Amino acid sequence: MQLKHRSRVVYLTNKPLQMPADYAAKLTRLGVETSPEEVISSTDALVLYLAKRAPTARLFVIGEPPLVELLRYIGYEVADEAEGVEVVVVSFDRTFDYRKLQIAFDAVRRGARIVATNPDAYCPTPEGGLPDCAALLAAVEASTGARAEAIVGKPSLHMVATMLDRLGVPAQDTLLAGDRLTTDVRMANEAGLTSVLVLTGATSLDEALHSPDRPDYIIGGLADLIPSGHPLLP
Repeated sequence: MQLKHRSRVVYLTNKPLQMPADYAAKLTRLGVETSPEEVISSTDALVLYLAKRAPTARLFVIGEPPLVELLRYIGYEVADEAEGVEVVVVSFDRTFDYRKLQIAFDAVRRGARIVATNPDAYCPTPEGGLPDCAALLAAVEASTGARAEAIVGKPSLHMVATMLDRLGVPAQDTLLAGDRLTTDVRMANEAGLTSVLVLTGATSLDEALHSPDRPDYIIGGLADLIPSGHPLLP
């Protein structure tokens, strides 16, 4: 399968630790010219979700400074205590501690809703991995007995809505390529996109052939999507 020369491209990530401009700069350094508008993170999906369902809510954020600063920049009041909190946002947070859990617990027990950025249990690293958003969300849900009303990152349809809104094209005209069956491929299949599994290490061919999340296509690398003769190819 090959993309048409005029195809629009965006890059999706569940990682909420940096802003789209940071990811765009990294891709550009790697030789893939990318603008911030071409990067969509679970943070973008969160912002769109809150804009539609809680545009004026007072928030408490279990998350790192870039996310807190972004939400404040947009205009949200981000609290440091449980009083008056309407939505508890849970995200990847290497500064998570008992104080944050207590504030989230108090806020939810007083009626606050829970929204999380992504469902990943851990983030792979060369050293093995770091506990991710789902681990922190589990602590909040276990202690409060409540459940998140939405987890907006992949494979959520909220992420798909954010992507299609950015691309300006219908689902049936969109191809989604990724290396994980339970996030990338599942999201594409559930949303009516064309799903492409890339065999770059996260998933083996045998797993793909025996998974209920079957991709429409399987390729060895992203270069297989680039038309022959394209300037990106050597």
